Order: sequence, then C-alpha cells, then structure tokens
Amino acid sequence: MTTRDDDRQVDMTTLVNEIQGHLLIAATRQEGHEAAVRFSARLDWLTSHQRTELERQFAAEHLALARVSWQRTAARSAELRAEYEAEYRRLKSRLTAACLTLAATTVPLALLLLAPLRR
Repeated sequence: MTTRDDDRQVDMTTLVNEIQGHLLIAATRQEGHEAAVRFSARLDWLTSHQRTELERQFAAEHLALARVSWQRTAARSAELRAEYEAEYRRLKSRLTAACLTLAATTVPLALLLLAPLRR
C-alpha cells in the first residue's frame, strides 16, 4: 500500500468516525426530546410555552449528561489502553528474555551432545 492509499484509508476512517459521531448525537438528541415529551405530558397544568421551554431544557440537559458520560468513557478507555499496552510490553520483554535464555542454553547443550558424534 502506498502513502497515498494510507492517506485515503485514514481519511475514510476519519470520515466514518465523524459520521458515526453525528449519528450518535442525533440519536441522543432524539432520545432526549422523546423523554422530555413523555415527562412534560404528565404535567398537564403547564401552558404550551412552558411545556415547550421545559422540553427544550430537558433535552439540552439530557444531551449534556450524555456528553459527560461519553467523555468519561473515552478517558477510561484511554487509561485502560495505556495499562494494557504497558502490560503487553512487559510480557513481550519477558517472553523475549525467556526465548533468548532458552536459545543461550540450548545451543551449547546441543553442541555438547553432538560433540561425540563428530568423532
């Protein structure tokens, strides 16, 4: 794959991520609006202006809470990624050390065992 193909792949990935983000926000706005309508329907004493304002504020609060939740999830995801990458590096270095130790002990042992066959 060439650099240009890599750039196109990154651009497509970014585009897909942005589209997914917009769809998530749109769905969350819709959910917030629907929840606001259900909530305000129970308050039959509200005027239409009060109902509209309550629904607007309720939906805005719902979206704000969702964003905070997404930010917490993203932060925790980054923390977990860092932890797992550190653990992976540690295990990789231990495995490399074990393989090198095994090779360092196997080769001389094999030479000792094969030495009588050479004679």
